[in-house]
Amino acid sequence: MPLPASGRARPSGTTRDTGAMTLRLAHTAELEPSELRAVRALLDAAFDGGFSDDDWDHGLGGMHVLVRDGAGLAAHGSVVLRRLRHRGRWLRTGYVEAVAVRADARRTGLGGRVMAELERLTERAYDLGALSASADGARLYTARGWQRWPGRVHALSPDGIVRLPDEEGDVYVRPGLAGPLDPAGELVFDWRDGDVT
Repeated sequence: MPLPASGRARPSGTTRDTGAMTLRLAHTAELEPSELRAVRALLDAAFDGGFSDDDWDHGLGGMHVLVRDGAGLAAHGSVVLRRLRHRGRWLRTGYVEAVAVRADARRTGLGGRVMAELERLTERAYDLGALSASADGARLYTARGWQRWPGRVHALSPDGIVRLPDEEGDVYVRPGLAGPLDPAGELVFDWRDGDVT
Protein backbone atom coordinates (compact mmCIF):
# COMPACT_ATOMS: atom_id res chain seq x y z
CA MET A 1 0.00 0.00 0.00
CA PRO A 2 1.52 3.40 -0.92
CA LEU A 3 2.39 5.72 1.93
CA PRO A 4 1.11 9.28 2.02
CA ALA A 5 3.46 12.17 2.74
CA SER A 6 3.04 11.58 6.48
CA GLY A 7 4.76 8.19 6.14
CA ARG A 8 1.78 6.32 7.64
CA ALA A 9 -0.15 3.76 5.67
CA ARG A 10 -3.59 4.84 4.54
CA PRO A 11 -6.41 2.99 6.30
CA SER A 12 -7.43 -0.08 4.36
CA GLY A 13 -10.95 -1.29 3.76
CA THR A 14 -13.65 0.26 1.62
CA THR A 15 -14.62 3.88 2.25
CA ARG A 16 -17.52 5.71 0.61
CA ASP A 17 -18.12 9.41 0.92
CA THR A 18 -21.84 10.00 1.35
CA GLY A 19 -21.79 13.79 1.47
CA ALA A 20 -21.16 15.10 4.96
CA MET A 21 -20.50 11.55 6.15
CA THR A 22 -18.18 8.71 5.26
CA LEU A 23 -19.05 5.05 5.55
CA ARG A 24 -16.16 2.61 5.92
CA LEU A 25 -16.26 -1.18 5.70
CA ALA A 26 -13.15 -2.87 7.13
CA HIS A 27 -12.00 -6.02 8.89
CA THR A 28 -10.89 -5.76 12.52
CA ALA A 29 -7.29 -6.31 11.36
CA GLU A 30 -7.54 -3.20 9.16
CA LEU A 31 -8.61 -0.86 11.96
CA GLU A 32 -6.07 1.36 13.66
CA PRO A 33 -5.83 1.24 17.47
CA SER A 34 -7.30 4.75 17.59
CA GLU A 35 -10.30 3.58 15.54
CA LEU A 36 -10.87 0.64 17.87
CA ARG A 37 -10.71 2.97 20.89
CA ALA A 38 -13.28 5.24 19.24
CA VAL A 39 -15.59 2.28 18.57
CA ARG A 40 -15.30 1.08 22.17
CA ALA A 41 -16.02 4.58 23.49
CA LEU A 42 -19.10 4.83 21.26
CA LEU A 43 -20.37 1.46 22.49
CA ASP A 44 -19.71 2.27 26.15
CA ALA A 45 -21.66 5.52 25.81
CA ALA A 46 -24.49 4.01 23.75
CA PHE A 47 -25.03 1.13 26.18
CA ASP A 48 -24.68 3.42 29.22
CA GLY A 49 -21.89 1.36 30.77
CA GLY A 50 -23.63 -1.97 30.08
CA PHE A 51 -21.23 -3.02 27.31
CA SER A 52 -18.87 -5.59 28.87
CA ASP A 53 -15.41 -6.77 27.84
CA ASP A 54 -17.04 -10.02 26.63
CA ASP A 55 -19.48 -7.97 24.52
CA TRP A 56 -16.49 -6.11 23.05
CA ASP A 57 -14.69 -9.35 22.28
CA HIS A 58 -17.80 -10.72 20.54
CA GLY A 59 -17.76 -7.85 18.04
CA LEU A 60 -14.14 -8.36 16.96
CA GLY A 61 -12.64 -10.61 14.29
CA GLY A 62 -15.08 -9.81 11.52
CA MET A 63 -16.19 -6.93 9.33
CA HIS A 64 -17.01 -3.50 10.75
CA VAL A 65 -19.15 -0.70 9.37
CA LEU A 66 -18.07 2.71 10.65
CA VAL A 67 -19.95 5.92 9.82
CA ARG A 68 -18.18 9.21 10.52
CA ASP A 69 -19.51 12.73 10.42
CA GLY A 70 -17.94 16.09 11.24
CA ALA A 71 -18.00 15.28 14.96
CA GLY A 72 -16.25 11.89 14.62
CA LEU A 73 -17.55 8.33 14.80
CA ALA A 74 -21.35 8.49 14.54
CA ALA A 75 -22.35 4.82 14.12
CA HIS A 76 -20.90 1.32 14.14
CA GLY A 77 -21.85 -2.31 13.68
CA SER A 78 -19.99 -5.53 13.01
CA VAL A 79 -20.66 -9.00 11.68
CA VAL A 80 -18.63 -12.00 12.83
CA LEU A 81 -18.62 -15.66 11.84
CA ARG A 82 -20.45 -18.05 14.14
CA ARG A 83 -21.74 -21.59 13.70
CA LEU A 84 -25.40 -22.45 14.35
CA ARG A 85 -26.79 -25.95 14.00
CA HIS A 86 -30.26 -26.30 12.57
CA ARG A 87 -31.93 -29.59 11.62
CA GLY A 88 -28.63 -31.48 11.80
CA ARG A 89 -26.62 -29.01 9.70
CA TRP A 90 -24.05 -26.49 10.96
CA LEU A 91 -24.63 -23.15 9.22
CA ARG A 92 -22.02 -20.46 8.64
CA THR A 93 -23.73 -17.57 10.36
CA GLY A 94 -23.03 -13.87 10.02
CA TYR A 95 -23.75 -12.75 13.57
CA VAL A 96 -24.44 -9.03 13.98
CA GLU A 97 -22.80 -7.40 16.98
CA ALA A 98 -22.00 -4.02 18.51
CA VAL A 99 -24.56 -1.89 16.67
CA ALA A 100 -24.72 1.63 18.08
CA VAL A 101 -25.37 5.22 17.04
CA ARG A 102 -24.01 8.27 18.87
CA ALA A 103 -26.72 9.93 20.98
CA ASP A 104 -26.82 13.19 18.99
CA ALA A 105 -27.02 11.30 15.68
CA ARG A 106 -29.91 8.98 16.56
CA ARG A 107 -33.16 8.98 14.57
CA THR A 108 -31.31 10.15 11.46
CA GLY A 109 -31.18 6.83 9.60
CA LEU A 110 -27.61 5.90 10.52
CA GLY A 111 -28.67 2.65 12.20
CA GLY A 112 -30.37 1.66 8.96
CA ARG A 113 -27.29 2.53 6.91
CA VAL A 114 -25.11 0.38 9.15
CA MET A 115 -27.60 -2.49 9.02
CA ALA A 116 -27.90 -2.29 5.21
CA GLU A 117 -24.16 -2.94 4.90
CA LEU A 118 -24.21 -5.75 7.47
CA GLU A 119 -27.23 -7.33 5.76
CA ARG A 120 -25.48 -7.19 2.40
CA LEU A 121 -22.59 -9.13 3.92
CA THR A 122 -24.79 -11.74 5.61
CA GLU A 123 -26.88 -12.32 2.49
CA ARG A 124 -23.90 -12.79 0.18
CA ALA A 125 -21.32 -14.51 2.37
CA TYR A 126 -23.18 -16.57 4.99
CA ASP A 127 -25.79 -19.29 5.18
CA LEU A 128 -27.74 -17.23 7.70
CA GLY A 129 -27.79 -13.87 9.46
CA ALA A 130 -28.56 -13.80 13.19
CA LEU A 131 -28.48 -11.43 16.14
CA SER A 132 -29.79 -10.96 19.65
CA ALA A 133 -31.90 -7.86 20.27
CA SER A 134 -33.28 -5.92 23.18
CA ALA A 135 -36.91 -4.78 23.00
CA ASP A 136 -35.76 -1.32 21.84
CA GLY A 137 -33.36 -2.70 19.23
CA ALA A 138 -35.91 -5.19 17.92
CA ARG A 139 -37.93 -2.39 16.28
CA LEU A 140 -35.02 -1.50 14.00
CA TYR A 141 -34.43 -5.12 13.02
CA THR A 142 -38.03 -6.21 12.44
CA ALA A 143 -38.65 -3.10 10.32
CA ARG A 144 -35.79 -4.32 8.11
CA GLY A 145 -37.16 -7.84 7.69
CA TRP A 146 -35.37 -9.68 10.49
CA GLN A 147 -37.61 -12.39 11.92
CA ARG A 148 -37.93 -13.20 15.61
CA TRP A 149 -36.94 -16.86 16.08
CA PRO A 150 -40.05 -18.59 17.48
CA GLY A 151 -38.41 -21.88 18.41
CA ARG A 152 -36.06 -23.20 21.02
CA VAL A 153 -32.52 -21.92 21.48
CA HIS A 154 -29.65 -24.11 22.69
CA ALA A 155 -25.87 -23.91 22.89
CA LEU A 156 -23.10 -26.45 22.54
CA SER A 157 -21.48 -25.86 25.94
CA PRO A 158 -18.32 -27.50 27.34
CA ASP A 159 -20.73 -29.89 29.12
CA GLY A 160 -22.80 -30.71 26.04
CA ILE A 161 -25.92 -29.17 24.53
CA VAL A 162 -27.89 -27.00 26.96
CA ARG A 163 -31.14 -25.14 26.43
CA LEU A 164 -31.10 -21.33 26.80
CA PRO A 165 -34.70 -20.49 27.76
CA ASP A 166 -33.76 -16.95 28.83
CA GLU A 167 -32.50 -16.22 25.30
CA GLU A 168 -35.65 -17.44 23.56
CA GLY A 169 -37.58 -14.54 22.13
CA ASP A 170 -34.47 -12.34 21.80
CA VAL A 171 -32.92 -14.09 18.76
CA TYR A 172 -33.64 -12.74 15.27
CA VAL A 173 -32.68 -14.38 11.98
CA ARG A 174 -32.42 -13.34 8.35
CA PRO A 175 -32.18 -16.04 5.67
CA GLY A 176 -28.96 -16.05 3.68
CA LEU A 177 -27.56 -18.62 1.30
CA ALA A 178 -29.21 -21.53 3.18
CA GLY A 179 -32.71 -20.18 2.54
CA PRO A 180 -35.58 -20.20 5.03
CA LEU A 181 -35.31 -22.06 8.34
CA ASP A 182 -37.85 -24.47 9.79
CA PRO A 183 -39.36 -22.79 12.88
CA ALA A 184 -40.19 -26.23 14.28
CA GLY A 185 -36.46 -26.95 14.51
CA GLU A 186 -34.10 -25.70 17.16
CA LEU A 187 -31.09 -23.43 16.89
CA VAL A 188 -27.89 -24.61 18.56
CA PHE A 189 -25.30 -21.86 18.99
CA ASP A 190 -21.57 -22.38 19.27
CA TRP A 191 -20.25 -21.60 22.76
CA ARG A 192 -18.54 -18.38 23.81
CA ASP A 193 -17.77 -16.56 27.05
CA GLY A 194 -20.28 -14.03 28.33
CA ASP A 195 -23.68 -13.95 26.64
CA VAL A 196 -23.91 -16.95 24.33
CA THR A 197 -26.41 -15.25 21.98
